[in-house]
Amino acid sequence: MDIESGMDLSQADLSPWLHGRPFADAWEQYEEEGYVILPHVLTAEQLGRQRAALQPWLDADQRGRNNFEGAQSNRIYGMLDKDPIFADLISHPLQLAFAERELGRSCLLYACLAINLLPGETVQPWHFDDSHCDLPRPRPPLSQSTFWSISDTTEDNGATEIIPGSHKWGREEPRGANRPDDFQSRAPGGQQSDDGDHPDMIRATMPAGSLMIAKGTLWHRGGANRSDAPRLIVTPQFCKGWCRPLEQQLLAVSREKAARLPKRVQELLGYNIHPPFMGYVDGMHPSRTLANGSA
Repeated sequence: MDIESGMDLSQADLSPWLHGRPFADAWEQYEEEGYVILPHVLTAEQLGRQRAALQPWLDADQRGRNNFEGAQSNRIYGMLDKDPIFADLISHPLQLAFAERELGRSCLLYACLAINLLPGETVQPWHFDDSHCDLPRPRPPLSQSTFWSISDTTEDNGATEIIPGSHKWGREEPRGANRPDDFQSRAPGGQQSDDGDHPDMIRATMPAGSLMIAKGTLWHRGGANRSDAPRLIVTPQFCKGWCRPLEQQLLAVSREKAARLPKRVQELLGYNIHPPFMGYVDGMHPSRTLANGSA
Protein backbone atom coordinates (compact mmCIF):
# COMPACT_ATOMS: atom_id res chain seq x y z
CA MET A 1 0.00 0.00 0.00
CA ASP A 2 2.02 2.92 -1.31
CA ILE A 3 1.01 6.11 0.44
CA GLU A 4 2.54 9.06 -1.40
CA SER A 5 4.35 11.70 0.62
CA GLY A 6 2.07 14.52 -0.49
CA MET A 7 -1.22 12.77 0.22
CA ASP A 8 -3.51 14.73 2.53
CA LEU A 9 -5.16 12.02 4.58
CA SER A 10 -7.70 14.45 6.00
CA GLN A 11 -9.12 14.59 2.48
CA ALA A 12 -8.71 10.88 1.72
CA ASP A 13 -11.72 8.66 1.14
CA LEU A 14 -11.74 6.48 4.24
CA SER A 15 -15.23 5.13 3.66
CA PRO A 16 -14.10 1.68 2.43
CA TRP A 17 -12.83 0.94 5.95
CA LEU A 18 -15.40 2.81 8.04
CA HIS A 19 -18.41 0.84 6.72
CA GLY A 20 -20.80 3.77 6.87
CA ARG A 21 -19.53 5.34 10.09
CA PRO A 22 -18.55 9.01 9.68
CA PHE A 23 -14.90 9.69 10.47
CA ALA A 24 -16.00 12.59 12.69
CA ASP A 25 -18.04 10.19 14.83
CA ALA A 26 -15.08 7.81 15.22
CA TRP A 27 -12.80 10.73 16.09
CA GLU A 28 -15.29 12.03 18.68
CA GLN A 29 -15.27 8.66 20.48
CA TYR A 30 -11.46 8.55 20.30
CA GLU A 31 -11.22 12.02 21.87
CA GLU A 32 -13.79 11.36 24.60
CA GLU A 33 -12.96 7.77 25.58
CA GLY A 34 -9.31 7.59 24.52
CA TYR A 35 -9.83 4.75 22.04
CA VAL A 36 -11.97 3.62 19.14
CA ILE A 37 -12.51 0.18 17.56
CA LEU A 38 -12.99 -0.04 13.80
CA PRO A 39 -14.13 -3.54 12.79
CA HIS A 40 -13.40 -5.48 9.60
CA VAL A 41 -10.75 -3.18 8.12
CA LEU A 42 -8.62 -5.93 6.56
CA THR A 43 -9.85 -8.49 4.07
CA ALA A 44 -9.34 -12.23 4.54
CA GLU A 45 -6.66 -12.13 1.84
CA GLN A 46 -4.77 -9.31 3.58
CA LEU A 47 -4.97 -11.15 6.89
CA GLY A 48 -3.61 -14.30 5.25
CA ARG A 49 -0.56 -12.43 3.94
CA GLN A 50 0.16 -10.97 7.38
CA ARG A 51 -0.17 -14.36 9.10
CA ALA A 52 2.07 -16.05 6.53
CA ALA A 53 4.79 -13.43 7.01
CA LEU A 54 4.60 -13.78 10.80
CA GLN A 55 4.60 -17.57 10.89
CA PRO A 56 8.38 -18.23 10.70
CA TRP A 57 8.95 -15.88 13.62
CA LEU A 58 6.09 -17.42 15.62
CA ASP A 59 7.53 -20.87 14.96
CA ALA A 60 10.80 -19.73 16.57
CA ASP A 61 8.74 -19.44 19.81
CA GLN A 62 10.90 -16.81 21.50
CA ARG A 63 9.22 -16.02 24.82
CA GLY A 64 9.06 -12.77 26.77
CA ARG A 65 11.97 -11.91 29.05
CA ASN A 66 10.09 -10.34 31.96
CA ASN A 67 6.66 -9.79 33.48
CA PHE A 68 5.89 -6.93 31.12
CA GLU A 69 6.63 -8.92 27.95
CA GLY A 70 5.04 -12.07 29.35
CA ALA A 71 6.59 -15.50 29.92
CA GLN A 72 3.85 -17.10 27.80
CA SER A 73 4.00 -14.58 24.95
CA ASN A 74 5.92 -14.28 21.71
CA ARG A 75 7.04 -10.77 20.78
CA ILE A 76 8.37 -9.99 17.31
CA TYR A 77 10.32 -6.76 16.92
CA GLY A 78 12.09 -5.10 13.98
CA MET A 79 9.20 -6.07 11.75
CA LEU A 80 10.00 -4.02 8.66
CA ASP A 81 13.45 -5.59 8.50
CA LYS A 82 11.86 -9.04 8.58
CA ASP A 83 9.30 -8.56 5.80
CA PRO A 84 8.14 -5.48 3.84
CA ILE A 85 4.56 -6.78 3.90
CA PHE A 86 4.21 -5.22 7.35
CA ALA A 87 4.44 -1.80 5.69
CA ASP A 88 0.84 -2.41 4.59
CA LEU A 89 -0.29 -2.15 8.21
CA ILE A 90 2.04 0.70 9.17
CA SER A 91 0.95 2.89 6.25
CA HIS A 92 -2.76 2.05 6.18
CA PRO A 93 -4.67 5.27 5.34
CA LEU A 94 -7.27 4.86 8.09
CA GLN A 95 -4.63 4.40 10.76
CA LEU A 96 -2.49 7.29 9.48
CA ALA A 97 -5.51 9.61 9.31
CA PHE A 98 -5.77 9.28 13.10
CA ALA A 99 -2.00 9.41 13.69
CA GLU A 100 -1.44 12.53 11.59
CA ARG A 101 -4.39 14.38 13.07
CA GLU A 102 -3.23 13.57 16.61
CA LEU A 103 0.54 13.90 16.22
CA GLY A 104 1.14 15.93 13.06
CA ARG A 105 2.39 15.09 9.58
CA SER A 106 5.97 14.69 10.86
CA CYS A 107 5.04 11.84 13.23
CA LEU A 108 7.40 8.89 13.53
CA LEU A 109 7.03 5.17 14.01
CA TYR A 110 7.39 4.86 17.79
CA ALA A 111 7.44 1.05 17.75
CA CYS A 112 6.02 -1.83 15.75
CA LEU A 113 5.74 -5.35 17.11
CA ALA A 114 3.62 -8.46 16.98
CA ILE A 115 2.35 -9.92 20.25
CA ASN A 116 1.20 -13.52 20.39
CA LEU A 117 -0.42 -14.46 23.71
CA LEU A 118 -0.19 -18.19 24.26
CA PRO A 119 -2.65 -20.21 26.37
CA GLY A 120 -1.89 -19.73 30.05
CA GLU A 121 -0.55 -16.18 29.74
CA THR A 122 -1.52 -13.96 32.67
CA VAL A 123 -2.54 -10.31 32.63
CA GLN A 124 0.10 -7.70 31.91
CA PRO A 125 0.75 -4.79 34.29
CA TRP A 126 -1.36 -1.71 33.60
CA HIS A 127 0.55 0.95 31.63
CA PHE A 128 0.19 3.78 29.15
CA ASP A 129 2.43 3.83 26.11
CA ASP A 130 3.98 7.30 26.24
CA SER A 131 4.97 6.98 29.90
CA HIS A 132 8.62 6.74 28.79
CA CYS A 133 8.47 10.44 27.92
CA ASP A 134 8.19 11.07 31.69
CA LEU A 135 6.12 14.27 31.54
CA PRO A 136 3.43 15.17 34.11
CA ARG A 137 -0.20 14.31 33.43
CA PRO A 138 -2.85 15.33 32.50
CA ARG A 139 -1.53 16.38 29.10
CA PRO A 140 -2.06 15.72 25.40
CA PRO A 141 -0.60 12.41 24.24
CA LEU A 142 2.85 12.26 22.70
CA SER A 143 2.14 8.91 21.07
CA GLN A 144 -0.66 6.84 19.61
CA SER A 145 -0.97 3.06 19.67
CA THR A 146 -2.85 0.92 17.20
CA PHE A 147 -3.84 -2.72 17.53
CA TRP A 148 -4.52 -4.88 14.48
CA SER A 149 -6.31 -8.13 15.35
CA ILE A 150 -4.68 -10.83 13.25
CA SER A 151 -6.78 -13.40 15.08
CA ASP A 152 -10.10 -12.84 16.85
CA THR A 153 -9.56 -11.19 20.23
CA THR A 154 -12.10 -12.44 22.78
CA GLU A 155 -13.06 -12.27 26.44
CA ASP A 156 -11.16 -15.52 27.01
CA ASN A 157 -8.02 -15.32 24.85
CA GLY A 158 -6.45 -12.13 26.16
CA ALA A 159 -8.18 -9.21 24.46
CA THR A 160 -6.50 -5.94 25.42
CA GLU A 161 -8.09 -4.51 28.56
CA ILE A 162 -8.59 -0.75 28.63
CA ILE A 163 -9.97 1.86 31.03
CA PRO A 164 -12.06 4.25 28.91
CA GLY A 165 -11.47 7.89 29.80
CA SER A 166 -8.22 7.18 31.66
CA HIS A 167 -6.31 9.26 29.10
CA LYS A 168 -7.64 12.27 31.03
CA TRP A 169 -6.25 11.14 34.37
CA GLY A 170 -3.57 13.05 36.19
CA ARG A 171 -1.39 11.22 38.71
CA GLU A 172 -4.01 8.51 39.36
CA GLU A 173 -3.04 4.99 38.44
CA PRO A 174 -4.84 1.65 38.67
CA ARG A 175 -3.94 -1.10 41.09
CA GLY A 176 -1.47 -3.39 39.33
CA ALA A 177 0.28 -0.59 37.41
CA ASN A 178 3.69 -1.43 36.01
CA ARG A 179 6.76 -1.01 38.21
CA PRO A 180 10.49 -1.03 37.35
CA ASP A 181 10.77 -4.65 38.49
CA ASP A 182 8.25 -5.72 35.82
CA PHE A 183 10.85 -4.92 33.13
CA GLN A 184 13.60 -6.86 34.90
CA SER A 185 12.01 -9.98 36.38
CA ARG A 186 10.33 -13.05 34.97
CA ALA A 187 8.47 -14.30 38.00
CA PRO A 188 6.29 -17.40 37.53
CA GLY A 189 2.61 -16.54 37.46
CA GLY A 190 3.11 -12.95 36.32
CA GLN A 191 0.38 -10.73 37.79
CA GLN A 192 -1.98 -13.60 38.51
CA SER A 193 -1.86 -13.21 42.28
CA ASP A 194 -3.10 -9.60 42.04
CA ASP A 195 -4.66 -9.01 38.67
CA GLY A 196 -5.70 -5.43 39.38
CA ASP A 197 -9.14 -5.53 37.72
CA HIS A 198 -10.50 -1.99 37.50
CA PRO A 199 -14.24 -1.35 37.88
CA ASP A 200 -14.36 0.70 34.67
CA MET A 201 -12.23 -1.57 32.50
CA ILE A 202 -13.51 -3.24 29.36
CA ARG A 203 -12.03 -5.93 27.12
CA ALA A 204 -11.45 -4.75 23.56
CA THR A 205 -12.90 -7.76 21.78
CA MET A 206 -12.55 -7.64 17.99
CA PRO A 207 -13.01 -9.97 15.04
CA ALA A 208 -9.86 -10.71 13.05
CA GLY A 209 -9.01 -7.88 10.67
CA SER A 210 -10.19 -5.11 13.00
CA LEU A 211 -8.28 -2.06 14.21
CA MET A 212 -8.24 -0.38 17.60
CA ILE A 213 -6.64 3.06 17.94
CA ALA A 214 -5.73 4.39 21.39
CA LYS A 215 -4.14 7.51 22.78
CA GLY A 216 -0.66 7.11 24.25
CA THR A 217 -2.05 8.29 27.60
CA LEU A 218 -4.74 5.58 27.84
CA TRP A 219 -4.20 3.03 30.62
CA HIS A 220 -4.40 -0.52 29.23
CA ARG A 221 -2.86 -3.98 29.51
CA GLY A 222 -2.76 -7.31 27.71
CA GLY A 223 -5.41 -9.66 29.07
CA ALA A 224 -5.01 -13.21 30.35
CA ASN A 225 -5.33 -16.01 27.80
CA ARG A 226 -7.67 -18.53 29.41
CA SER A 227 -8.44 -20.24 26.09
CA ASP A 228 -6.73 -23.12 24.30
CA ALA A 229 -5.52 -21.04 21.31
CA PRO A 230 -3.11 -18.11 20.81
CA ARG A 231 -4.23 -14.50 20.41
CA LEU A 232 -2.21 -12.57 17.79
CA ILE A 233 -2.07 -8.81 17.20
CA VAL A 234 0.28 -6.40 15.46
CA THR A 235 0.71 -3.03 17.14
CA PRO A 236 2.24 -0.14 15.17
CA GLN A 237 2.72 2.90 17.39
CA PHE A 238 3.47 6.51 16.43
CA CYS A 239 4.93 9.52 18.22
CA LYS A 240 5.48 13.24 17.73
CA GLY A 241 8.18 14.08 15.20
CA TRP A 242 10.45 15.49 17.91
CA CYS A 243 9.98 12.55 20.32
CA ARG A 244 12.51 9.71 20.58
CA PRO A 245 10.94 6.43 19.39
CA LEU A 246 10.93 3.37 21.65
CA GLU A 247 12.48 1.24 18.89
CA GLN A 248 15.38 2.84 17.02
CA GLN A 249 13.98 2.34 13.54
CA LEU A 250 17.01 3.68 11.65
CA LEU A 251 19.02 0.80 13.14
CA ALA A 252 16.24 -1.80 13.30
CA VAL A 253 15.67 -1.62 9.51
CA SER A 254 18.72 -1.79 7.28
CA ARG A 255 19.26 1.13 4.93
CA GLU A 256 19.12 -1.21 1.93
CA LYS A 257 15.69 -2.52 2.95
CA ALA A 258 14.42 0.93 3.90
CA ALA A 259 15.29 2.20 0.41
CA ARG A 260 12.81 -0.28 -1.08
CA LEU A 261 9.89 0.72 1.17
CA PRO A 262 7.16 3.22 0.19
CA LYS A 263 8.22 6.81 0.70
CA ARG A 264 5.68 7.46 3.48
CA VAL A 265 7.01 4.47 5.41
CA GLN A 266 10.59 5.77 4.97
CA GLU A 267 9.44 9.06 6.48
CA LEU A 268 7.86 7.26 9.43
CA LEU A 269 11.14 5.42 10.03
CA GLY A 270 12.93 8.77 10.38
CA TYR A 271 14.02 9.62 6.83
CA ASN A 272 12.23 12.92 7.19
CA ILE A 273 12.47 16.17 9.15
CA HIS A 274 10.35 17.74 11.85
CA PRO A 275 9.98 21.44 10.92
CA PRO A 276 11.97 23.46 10.50
CA PHE A 277 14.96 21.09 10.22
CA MET A 278 15.08 18.61 13.13
CA GLY A 279 16.57 15.34 11.92
CA TYR A 280 18.96 16.57 9.23
CA VAL A 281 22.07 14.57 8.30
CA ASP A 282 25.26 16.50 7.50
CA GLY A 283 23.09 19.55 6.87
CA MET A 284 20.88 17.71 4.35
CA HIS A 285 17.48 15.99 4.29
CA PRO A 286 17.93 12.44 5.70
CA SER A 287 16.21 10.82 2.71
CA ARG A 288 19.36 11.59 0.70
CA THR A 289 21.16 8.86 2.65
CA LEU A 290 19.02 6.19 1.00
CA ALA A 291 21.23 5.07 -1.85
CA ASN A 292 18.38 3.79 -4.03
CA GLY A 293 15.83 6.53 -3.35
CA SER A 294 12.24 5.75 -2.44
CA ALA A 295 10.37 2.67 -3.57
